[in-house]
Amino acid sequence: MNKNLKILLLSIFTFVLFSAYKQDQKITIYLVGDSTMADKDSTKYPETGWGTPFKWFFSKNIHVENHARNGKSTKSFLNEGRWSKIKETLKEGDYVFIQFGHNDEIPTKKSATTPEEFKVNLSRYINETRQAKATPVLLTSVARRSFENDILIDTHAEYASITKEVARTTNTSLIDVSQSSMQLLSQLGPERSKDLFLQLAPLQNPNYPKGVIDNTHFNEFGARRIAELIVNELKTLDIPLKDFIGYK
Repeated sequence: MNKNLKILLLSIFTFVLFSAYKQDQKITIYLVGDSTMADKDSTKYPETGWGTPFKWFFSKNIHVENHARNGKSTKSFLNEGRWSKIKETLKEGDYVFIQFGHNDEIPTKKSATTPEEFKVNLSRYINETRQAKATPVLLTSVARRSFENDILIDTHAEYASITKEVARTTNTSLIDVSQSSMQLLSQLGPERSKDLFLQLAPLQNPNYPKGVIDNTHFNEFGARRIAELIVNELKTLDIPLKDFIGYK
């Protein structure tokens, strides 16, 4: 076998190996946010964050890492080193879904941020995601079940508006969960919308012997409905990730 043929065969073999490696490489979606997105401990069941069923909507090449945690804001997620941990493994081709607001917008919380701080923090997540050649996606906060005279109240108006502004100024893909979830809750109305949230009578569930009325956090059914809203909006975005939507 002459030298040129050996070089050609070696090049073909290397190309085939590299192509197979690229096909086997998994794309990771990192979920960064608060309790409405987070996975829950079994002691909190049936409370469920939308990030838990979200992973079911993608093909086998997609790996979802849910780093969202209860009570986190753009500030506390940074200060606790949670973002730094993600950056250690974040790579080209990955995605970061960023959804904050619930704990940023309440001034009495230690996790609170001013509107300007919120804007700066969101921009930092976006910039550092792009530095890793990954793709950021911003999400507005999920609506709370807050009705007055049968009309749903928008409790996230200011910080959702900031999120949308940051998306525009940084040319970042946006999923407006606040809007779509408000539409869903409004359609269901004050009574039927209870079926999506963590609402239990006393002794109905051993994890909540005294019962619970929670208009912020979801049960399994509610989390899946929110995940469906997000996936449906994802299909409209101009990003390659939408091509991987499909059951495993």
